[in-house]
Amino acid sequence: MKIIFLTDIHGSFNQTASLLYESVADLYIVGGDLIDIPFYSINTAIQYHDIQTYLHSLRKKMGREKLILEDFVNELLDSPNVPEDIIDKGSEYQQLTIRARRVMQQKYKVLENIISFKSSTVFALPGNYDMDLKFTSLHERDLHLHWHNIGGLKIAGYGGADVWTAGIPERYIVKYNGGIGTDDSNNEMWNFFKAVKPDIIVAHQPAHGIHDRIARIGPSGSPALRTFCENNDVKLCLTGHIHNDWGFKEVEGCVYLNPSNFGEVTTVQGEVSEGGFFYQIEFNETDLEKISLKKMVGDHRIHDIVEYYHIDGRWLEDIIDVERLQARCLGRNYDMEVQKYHHIPEIELFKEIKNFFRMFRTQETEERLDELDHAIELLKDKFDDIAMDIVGSVNMGISQESSDIDIVLYVRCGRNCQDMYEQCDYYKSAKALLENIIGDKYKFEIIDCIDLNVVERSIITKNYECEVTQRFVAYRSICRPVNYKAIAPIEDILNEDIEFRREMEGSIRSYFRIFATTSQHMRSFDKYESRLKSIGIKLPESIRDKIREYLQVTNTDNLNW
Repeated sequence: MKIIFLTDIHGSFNQTASLLYESVADLYIVGGDLIDIPFYSINTAIQYHDIQTYLHSLRKKMGREKLILEDFVNELLDSPNVPEDIIDKGSEYQQLTIRARRVMQQKYKVLENIISFKSSTVFALPGNYDMDLKFTSLHERDLHLHWHNIGGLKIAGYGGADVWTAGIPERYIVKYNGGIGTDDSNNEMWNFFKAVKPDIIVAHQPAHGIHDRIARIGPSGSPALRTFCENNDVKLCLTGHIHNDWGFKEVEGCVYLNPSNFGEVTTVQGEVSEGGFFYQIEFNETDLEKISLKKMVGDHRIHDIVEYYHIDGRWLEDIIDVERLQARCLGRNYDMEVQKYHHIPEIELFKEIKNFFRMFRTQETEERLDELDHAIELLKDKFDDIAMDIVGSVNMGISQESSDIDIVLYVRCGRNCQDMYEQCDYYKSAKALLENIIGDKYKFEIIDCIDLNVVERSIITKNYECEVTQRFVAYRSICRPVNYKAIAPIEDILNEDIEFRREMEGSIRSYFRIFATTSQHMRSFDKYESRLKSIGIKLPESIRDKIREYLQVTNTDNLNW
C-alpha cells in the first residue's frame, strides 16, 4: 500500500489539486491547517484578528477564560454599563464571526470538489486553523476521533492543537484535549487511541520532544501522544503544525514523520516560506518498507529529496537532492528563487486543456501509472538512470480499458545513438524488460528514446541545434514523468539558463504546431470529449475555445470542434 501524507496546506488548493493529479497512491492523508484565513479579503482577516485579540485580552483581564470567546462576547453585550467602544467591537465581532463561518464552509466545499475527482481514498484532519470538519463538506473524510482499517492497517486521527489561534472563530474549532497538563482520565486523545489501538496515528500537533520545538520556547508537543506511541504497537505517527521542526525519526520502533508545510506560509518575520513538502510511505502488506520526502514544485514537478529504506531491521538514508535538502534545513527558499518561466503559447494552452481533463481522471489511468511506477522500480537495478514521460490519454488522465500507453523512454546510454536508438542494444534491452514486466496487461508503445547524457552535454555546451535536446524540452513541457528524480537534475540545469530554454522551445515551435494539427491529434480530443460525455460531463465552451485555438482550426465543417 502506498500512502501520501501532506499537512499544513494553508489554502494552497491549486497546488493540492496538482499533487492529486500528478501522483498515484492508495491513500492520501491531509494532516490539518487546511485553510489559511476565514475570509476572502486579507484586510477583513486582519480586522477580525485585531478585534478578536482585543476581546481575548479583555476576557483574560475579567477572569472569564473558561468561556469560549463568542459566549463571553454575548455575555458582555448583555451586561449593563458596558462602554460604547466595547459594545461596538463586540457587535462587529459577532457579525464577522457569522461571515467567517460561511466563508470557511465555502472553502471546505471547494476543497471537497477538488478531492472528489480522485478515485483513491482521501482523509483530512482539522488543525488549529480549521473549524470542526463534521460541520463541513469534508465530514465524510474527517479523521478526527475516527478510525479506518485500510489494507490491514488501522489508521486513527486526532486533530486540533494545544494553542489559541487568533483570527479563527473559537466556537467552531476542535477543542484539543490531549496536551500538556491534561491527566489521563480526561485526556480525550489518549482514551481514544487506547480504545482503538491504531497501527498508524495521524495528529496535527506532534508528540512531545519530536518535531515539536518552537524557537525561544522549546518543546510544545503532547506528552500523552509520545507515551502512547512508545508503549503500544504504533508503526507510524504522522504530524504537522510545527513547520520548522520537521523530518524523519524512529523512537522505540515507531517512525515519526513531519514533512513541514505543503502550502506557502508567512513567517512571524513577515517573510514567505515556500512549501510543497510531503511524504510518500510504502507498506508491503503491514510492514513499513520505504519512506520518501518529496517536494511539489509549480504545477507538475515532483522532486525526490530523501529516501529511507527499512533493511535488516534498521533504516538507511539515501539523499537524492542535496541542494533542496540543505535549503530546507537552513529554512531558506530554493525554488521561489528560481526565475519564473512562461512557456510558448502553444504549450501554455495545452497545459490548461490538460489540467481540465485531469479533473476527471479515471481509475484506469491510476492503474496504468501505478504499473509504470512498478516497472521502473524493477528496472532501476539494471540501468544507471531510467525514466519515462507519458503522452496520450494516460497523460491527459482519461485512459480507458481499451487505451494504449504511449511513452518516451529516458536512459543514460553513453553511446551517442541520437536518432538511431532503435538499433541500440541498451534501448533494446530496456524495451524487452518493459515488455516482460508489463506483459499483456496493457498495450504500450515507446514512441521515442532520449539519451540523458546527450541532453546534459548539449545544455552545458549551449548546443542550440541538438535535436535530441529539442525533443527533451518539448516532452518535458507537456508530459507526465515516471521516476522524475532521474530527469530532475537535467531539467534543473536547463532551468538555470532560461534564455537557453526559451530559445529551444522557440526552435521546436513549428514542429509543435504541425503535431497539434495532425488528424490523429484532432481525433484524440474528439475521443476525450466522448469519454467525458459518457460520465455525464459536458465540455465547457471556454475549454472548447482553448482547444480550437490550440489546434488552430479555422474550418470546422468536418470536425466536432
